[in-house]
Amino acid sequence: MKNEERHHKAVEELYKIADDIYNQIEKGQIPKMQIPLRSKKNIQFAPRKGVWKYGSLKGVRSAKKMKGAYMLLRTMYMLEFMKDMVANQKSSTLREMYYISEGWGNAKFGSQDESNNLAEDLEIVTACMREDFKLRPEEDGARVIGNITLEETNRKGEKKRINLRDDVGDSGYGIPYNVETDKINLIDCDAKFIMAVETGGMFDRLVENGFDEDYGAVVVHLKGQPARSTRRFMKRLNEEMNLPLVVFTDCDPWSFRIFSSIAYGAIKTAHISEYLATPTAMYCGITSTDILNYDLPTDKLSQQDVRALKAELTDPRFKDRFWRDEIELMLKLGTKAEQQALAKYGLDFVTDKYLPEKLTEIGIL
Repeated sequence: MKNEERHHKAVEELYKIADDIYNQIEKGQIPKMQIPLRSKKNIQFAPRKGVWKYGSLKGVRSAKKMKGAYMLLRTMYMLEFMKDMVANQKSSTLREMYYISEGWGNAKFGSQDESNNLAEDLEIVTACMREDFKLRPEEDGARVIGNITLEETNRKGEKKRINLRDDVGDSGYGIPYNVETDKINLIDCDAKFIMAVETGGMFDRLVENGFDEDYGAVVVHLKGQPARSTRRFMKRLNEEMNLPLVVFTDCDPWSFRIFSSIAYGAIKTAHISEYLATPTAMYCGITSTDILNYDLPTDKLSQQDVRALKAELTDPRFKDRFWRDEIELMLKLGTKAEQQALAKYGLDFVTDKYLPEKLTEIGIL
């Protein structure tokens, strides 16, 4: 769907929400909105799409209570704000929208979490992306280096060809917040796989060691939990360029969740998992088994880490034997490890030994 068509459809869906609320009021009903529960207990596997989606459990925003009434009022203000942005061809960051609500009287948000959550609720109800409403995140995508040529449309409407290895500096190509075909066309690729790396230090290590050229990799810096645009960009490379996606992270519960958001879909964005998730992604990060096999330096698990690991044991996305074994072993060891722990054996160990061994093990090399 083209950019203008997406925006037009989004506005139509916004009108449906407003009409529904007004119709309830005209009938003398207490207005309400039903929204799928965004929780671990309400995600289920969608076999046809290969990702995790929201189930049938729903919550209700009702004007019966003052809190619900305020949220419905904010919803109506936000609908009008989004409609005006599309009409005026303007866009807003989530942060700007939060501050704009200061002029909404009783409808102003108490925190940015409230405005962010409402924007996500509207995505779920309309089945549109927040970008279709002209809302964009504060953060941009991550950095990429590899032998891929793409065509990007700049702000003047001119199309520019860029090779993400030869036409960029050491910091790589910065992924914009919009990575759809109206902004970026993937032209050519001479790479074998995508290596998604959690930390900036490890991204720089792989680039400095020439890992992308030696092994035909497209190296992507995730910047921790990756932005939507990063996940979407990797999914496009995977599907349109037939590049396997490999994820290289630290060994801790939060890094495991980074992988799960890339491969299975995040709980927070389960309504658009098929748009962001890459079900064929493979894990190549540090594991609890690696801590033992490579005798890696470690840190002690915090109480928060332990709680997170125990929660993952009840998370349906981590039900595979591999994940259960690694999580249980981490709890038993009581330790975690960073990617940089591999530097114990020198700066070249990660590219000369560790990654080649792991990539061979999972069938990439």
